[in-house]
Amino acid sequence: MPDPIYRRIADDLRRQIETGELRPGDQLKTEIELRDHYSASRNTIRDAIKWLITRGLVETRPGQGTFVTERIDSFISTLTGDPTQSGLNDETIYLAEVAASGRVPKNSPTQVEIRKANAVIADALRIDEGAQVVVRRQRRFLDGTPFSMLTSYYPMTLVERGAVELIRAIAIEGGAVEYLRNNLGISQVGYRDLIAVRAPDPNETMFFKLPDDGRVPVFQIFRVGFDENGDRFRLTVTIYPADRNRFLVKVGKVPEGEQPMTDGGEHTPLAMNEAAG
Repeated sequence: MPDPIYRRIADDLRRQIETGELRPGDQLKTEIELRDHYSASRNTIRDAIKWLITRGLVETRPGQGTFVTERIDSFISTLTGDPTQSGLNDETIYLAEVAASGRVPKNSPTQVEIRKANAVIADALRIDEGAQVVVRRQRRFLDGTPFSMLTSYYPMTLVERGAVELIRAIAIEGGAVEYLRNNLGISQVGYRDLIAVRAPDPNETMFFKLPDDGRVPVFQIFRVGFDENGDRFRLTVTIYPADRNRFLVKVGKVPEGEQPMTDGGEHTPLAMNEAAG
């Protein structure tokens, strides 16, 4: 049985995109021009465009038309690591991976606020709902493209014990985990990740420049850090858009330099990871 007409039209447009006849940012012909070119009905052309949209090949811009999407080179983040190794924290692992990929990282200035813990934060940190927490926010870019948003929560009791750098709106050299180890003797011996997938909210849609119809989801990773007493001392929530991020999890003895499988950048696998000391 032959493919329906809309699929044949969509496949021809996809071929033009893949061969470079239509380049990222190029505008497709208008609906009327496409109807004339393919001798097809309005609904058939619209179905073909919808097919391309759902595969992330084109996007419609209200009042402007339909354009070939800009392709973003994906980045692989390693979720596993030795949480007890001195100096090996989330930030240093991330920077090492960026350097190995030959890409250029940039972080936004750190934003800090003090707020009351809601039910989710309180449960994650095992503190009373309404207790004060320090909130530290940062946005990450690769080659000028936004790739992730980080928000970390720390009990205010850590500041009261002397970790005053947490409430300063500056990047902490070596990272907050290393800072807490050096200044309060709080050593991270394990962390636990919980990963959820959802549609982006308006703020995330704007920052990551995602389609506003929610077809590109985001990964939301909740990482809780544990000290030697089993107490929870930090919650970091990181948002990753699925169109440019992939995750790597290593379990057991993996040879050094072993490269992860590639998928052509068309799919982003979902990883669940739990590491404990």
